[in-house]
Amino acid sequence: MEIRQLRCFVTVAEHLHFGRAAQSLGILPASLGREIRLLEEALGTRLMERTTRHVALTEEGTRLLADARRIVSLVDEVGQRFHGRRPAERREIRVGAIDSAAAGLIPRLLHDLKDQEPEISVRLLEDKGVRLLPKLLSGRLDLVFVRPPETLDRRIRLRRLFNETAVVAVAEGHPLAARQTIRIGELDGEPLIVPDRRFRPHSHDFTIKLFADAGLSVRIAQVADEKQTIVNLVAAGIGLAIVPLWTSRLAVSGVRYIPFEAASQALPAQLPLAAAWLRGVRDPRRDRLLAVLTRNLDDYARHA
Repeated sequence: MEIRQLRCFVTVAEHLHFGRAAQSLGILPASLGREIRLLEEALGTRLMERTTRHVALTEEGTRLLADARRIVSLVDEVGQRFHGRRPAERREIRVGAIDSAAAGLIPRLLHDLKDQEPEISVRLLEDKGVRLLPKLLSGRLDLVFVRPPETLDRRIRLRRLFNETAVVAVAEGHPLAARQTIRIGELDGEPLIVPDRRFRPHSHDFTIKLFADAGLSVRIAQVADEKQTIVNLVAAGIGLAIVPLWTSRLAVSGVRYIPFEAASQALPAQLPLAAAWLRGVRDPRRDRLLAVLTRNLDDYARHA
């Protein structure tokens, strides 16, 4: 029996859903199922009854849950205590960022940090939010910039920063490419390229909700993962895509980025970016970086 298996068990017990639990942990559902099976084998008992649509704790699983929570909480508390004792010994801040932040906010922030706090250095990791938050919880990162998750671990402190602007990526040969602005209704029936929900749940759900709120159905032509791939698929004429404005900086020819009409801005302005860090962990360097962020936040938001 390992702490990793207990952490997986607690997370599944809290969500009662393997997909959401795996997303929370930043691992694949198959890997999560394997950890649960190993735990059951180690304990010699079945902890969960599960089907493709339903998860429920067995009597033994219910008895284990309270103890597992205490063990996981104690391990996390010890890790945070030692993590909190050492920030002054490190010469850099470990920052994680999703691609939107890494391309848009982070360059401006690091420029201002160099001017205002030149002795602070940053080690930057770009990754998906579903992987960055577990790294923050484990102490491998000090600060992350992510989309706000559906459920937030109580050990994490989250500060919403601003909403990024959404635009429509269109191939230059498409009939809509000549437009200066676009309405969501004009995308009805158009084939769309959408992010993979396993790795980009917020961006995926944003596109689906945008259409649903307008009473439209999404016609998904292709699911892709990386923004670079999505934009290249747009250039190839596979479909359109709703992407953050920063994506227009990607070096992909044959694509136009069209903003939504001002009258419909209330709909697409739903790509929030947030900063997250651990509660109860003292880190003066992190706090000084956050102070620089706060002083310049209005300027960052204007360019989002």
